[in-house]
Amino acid sequence: MIEPQPTRRRPAADVQHAVERMRELARALPARDGIAVFNRVYLTVTEEVVRRSADGLFRDPLASAELSARFAERYLSAVEVAAGGHRPPACWRPLFQLRRHPGVRPLQFALAGINAHIGHDLALSVVDTCTARGCEPAEVEGDFERVGQVLTALEERIREDLMPGPDLLDIADPLTHLLGAWSLERARDAAWAAARVLWRLRDLPEVYGEFIEGVDSSVGMVGRCLLTPLG
Repeated sequence: MIEPQPTRRRPAADVQHAVERMRELARALPARDGIAVFNRVYLTVTEEVVRRSADGLFRDPLASAELSARFAERYLSAVEVAAGGHRPPACWRPLFQLRRHPGVRPLQFALAGINAHIGHDLALSVVDTCTARGCEPAEVEGDFERVGQVLTALEERIREDLMPGPDLLDIADPLTHLLGAWSLERARDAAWAAARVLWRLRDLPEVYGEFIEGVDSSVGMVGRCLLTPLG
């Protein structure tokens, strides 16, 4: 007897479900908590992507919605794993471990979360989406880049909102050097390259797993540096 398969929500509905879960987190967490800081940023980005999708930004709205949903689910899964007392992926551990450290500034929390999510989760989400839809990564590349345009447009606003004061940071402030050391554009380029490699390795489970583990560890080390307490 064939077991009935669970009915899967449409991708757009999955995205909205993820948005609601992020809104619940925003209501539940203290504002200064590092996860709360990243959650606010990610919620803003996801809501903007949903709005742009409704306005016709994407060539394939269903594929883009599925990618957005799978991407969000990896972050929300890390939150649930940590809340259950278990270890999230290495890329997320620095943020969960230092989320309440008084010497870490809000912008550092935001960058560490973005680093973990893009550096590790994005490539896996691209592969998962292509596998589920039976398509090649090249078929979603255009919409991947369109999402990048949305992120780039929001990046400056996010940084300004999380700056420690109304004026530009002094050149001697250590946070200035952290801001200059991490690049959203480079992180997205690396994520796309990783997705292409993973797609080629998908029929080699052992090598595939080793590659993911290496990416996870490397992204985690970068996150640890981004969260260096600055006082």
